[in-house]
Amino acid sequence: MAETPNLVNEFAEISARLDRLIELVHRLTEENRSLRVSQEQLNTERANLMAKNEQARSRVEAMIVRLRSLESNA
Repeated sequence: MAETPNLVNEFAEISARLDRLIELVHRLTEENRSLRVSQEQLNTERANLMAKNEQARSRVEAMIVRLRSLESNA
């Protein structure tokens, strides 16, 4: 009969640990979801910046060609 309080205590401890684990899983799941959303936003922003960079590069190259053309005509 002395084992019964020990078992009850062990079950209570296991139950508390499971509750903490479940809470941790929920927090990590939410954090993971949030990080995935942030990553997608950053990927989109990066793609936009790369496109703008390419446009600027093309414009600068076009200006250089025009300047060389003007220089050779002068």
